[in-house]
Amino acid sequence: MRRTFRQLAAVKPAQYLEAGAPTGITGLRTNASPRSALLYLYSQTLDKLSQIPETSLYRQSTEAVTKHRMAIANAIVPEGQAAWKAKTDQLVKDHPEIFAEEKEVGGHNVSISGKVTKETHGGKTFFTTKPERKAVEAEGMEWDGEPNLQGGIELGGHMHFEAGTEKIELPPQPRLTAQQVSEMENQIGAGLIEEVIEVAEGELKLVDVMLKAKVWEDLVEKPVEGQWEYFMRGPPIQPAQPPPQK
Repeated sequence: MRRTFRQLAAVKPAQYLEAGAPTGITGLRTNASPRSALLYLYSQTLDKLSQIPETSLYRQSTEAVTKHRMAIANAIVPEGQAAWKAKTDQLVKDHPEIFAEEKEVGGHNVSISGKVTKETHGGKTFFTTKPERKAVEAEGMEWDGEPNLQGGIELGGHMHFEAGTEKIELPPQPRLTAQQVSEMENQIGAGLIEEVIEVAEGELKLVDVMLKAKVWEDLVEKPVEGQWEYFMRGPPIQPAQPPPQK
């Protein structure tokens, strides 16, 4: 049902969804690279979940959902993805000076070249950029400074790096067709792919909260005996009997 919103918002059907076009849901725009955005978010989430003990029910449930959805995103590949990745990998390899300096941030290797950030999560390399304030405001939205989930080895988009006086430009990443996006939405079963991305962003932030709170540890104040018993199903309560007649 929700996927019809996007169709109604479009002027005419096309092979590819137009990035930034209305989805039919207020405030939600079509993502240019939904597959790469999900892989980027899920890789970070799994990395952070690994810091929580395996016995934690929160980790077990979140990890299962994240791995399931990540497998779906990995399996649906745009045409020409392998050739594109080989070309961009070689381009970055030929210019190691671009990201020569790396530093560890939150247990991950991060390096910055101009406006482009290189990150390593779960053995995958990602290049991200921050959106231009003018470009975001032109669409009538407030710029929040969050990374733009487009561009790079794993993330799509059109990017360039400065290597001395030489400008190196990465070719645009192949895009998923509208049919592939619809297939991914059907397999995940959680609404539009942009909604799935928003949920993934929220889950990534929630992991940080859980880590800070150390929710897997015992409570400082132990619950009194029987405190949670009212949540359990027990024998039916017998109605009160009226007092005997005199």
